[in-house]
Parts: sequence; C-alpha cells; structure tokens
Amino acid sequence: MVNTRANLTIGLKPPPGAPPVEWRISEGLVDYQSALAAMTARAAAIARGEAPELVWLLEHPALYTAGTSAQPHELLEARFPVHSAGRGGQFTYHGPGQRVGYVMLDLKRRAPDVRRFVASIEQWLIDALVRFNVRGERRDERIGVWVRRPDKGAGCEDKIAAIGIRVRQWVTLHGFALNVDPDLSHFAGIVPCGVSEPRYGVTSLADLGLTVSMPEVDSALRAAFVPLFGAVAHAQTVDSTENASPPRRSAKSSVSAES
Repeated sequence: MVNTRANLTIGLKPPPGAPPVEWRISEGLVDYQSALAAMTARAAAIARGEAPELVWLLEHPALYTAGTSAQPHELLEARFPVHSAGRGGQFTYHGPGQRVGYVMLDLKRRAPDVRRFVASIEQWLIDALVRFNVRGERRDERIGVWVRRPDKGAGCEDKIAAIGIRVRQWVTLHGFALNVDPDLSHFAGIVPCGVSEPRYGVTSLADLGLTVSMPEVDSALRAAFVPLFGAVAHAQTVDSTENASPPRRSAKSSVSAES
C-alpha cells in the first residue's frame, strides 16, 4: 500500500507584520552558475536581514545537477553539462520547458522545521496542479510530486516535480523543478533522483495530454503559494541578462501584496 505522509504539518506562514515575499520571473534561459551565485548572495542577505524573502521562477538550458547524495554510477551518460548543486538529493535534469522555482525563505522566522518546509513545497505544487485537473501526490519514501499512471501498468507512477533544497543559517536555497513541456528523453542520461525501479518514471503536463503555457503555470503557482506561505509582492519580470543582478523594485512592488 502506498503511504501519503498525511500526518505532516503543512504550511509556513510568516510572523504578523512581515513584508511580502518578492516574486521574480525570468524570461529566457538563465545560466546555472549565474543563478546559483545570485541565489546564494540573496539568501545570505536575507539571513542578515538586508533583503526580503524571494521566490524566483526561471528556466535553465539543458543540464544535469548533482546533489550531495549523487552517486557516480547514476550519471549514465553526460549528454549535457553536469553541475554540483550543493542541495540535497541525487542527480536531476533541468532544461527548457521546465519551470524551476528557487525558494528563499527564512525558516528562523517562520518555523525552523525542514521536513515541514519540504512537505509544504510538495503541497504547494500539488495544489497548483489541481488547477489543471492533475492529481499530484506525495510519497513517504520518494520526495517530490508523483502522478499515478495506471495506463502504464499496475503500480506505475511518474514524477512530475522534483524537490531539492539546502538550508543555510535557516534560510532555504534551491527548491523545485516542475515539468511543463521539457524533452523527457533528456532524463535518460541519469537515474532521476536515484529512483531506478522501472515502474517509476518521469512525466510532464504535456506528456499527460495538457497544453499549458508557462505564464499559466506561474499564475497557478502564485495562487497556490499564498494560502501556505503568506503574502507575495507584485511579480517582477526580468531578462535573462539581468538575473545575476540585485532585483529592481518598482514603487508598486514595494507596497502591494496578495494575502
């Protein structure tokens, strides 16, 4: 029988009076090392109390990342550049058609509970998928969001969203990768997240027969975020060339929020 971790506490609201979480969307493909440097710098600024929390939505060019638990034999074919990510987990793939979300939240102020944070990220994605009539589920033994695939056989499930995080000074780094319409054949170069059983595969919204734009995905993510994590500022859209620079605030984004 499949377990669903139903007893975990879900949600990480900020303390009263906290500023809204900044919401940044990058256009174009963002260089991985530049994104990693920008994310690390921003998380450090959050820990020092010098910057608000941030959710950053983007796409990367095709690449593989290796988490702290990655094993060399799980890299089957280095078809794309391989980067050491510093996050938890094994190998994963990033590429065009995949919405990557880097989530920089201060758990010291919210709740210093990493398991609760991971479960809340899973629930956020599950709730966003509901808007497209997709039933995502969590599993005890497999982090991420999974979709049952009875069309592939009894007990078959595919991962539609991977999660990998790091926490430094109680500020979170990295986050999730949601498959919208990537080239799923690119996953064949790795053992995705260390899960090698044949009945567990990888899927996407497009693979499930859904035609969904990235802006529609972003809208669903934003709507599902607020009930779990609190208010967000107006979205900032930046070019890929601007992503390594500190975010620019407009007067509107500094005072407006959703709750």
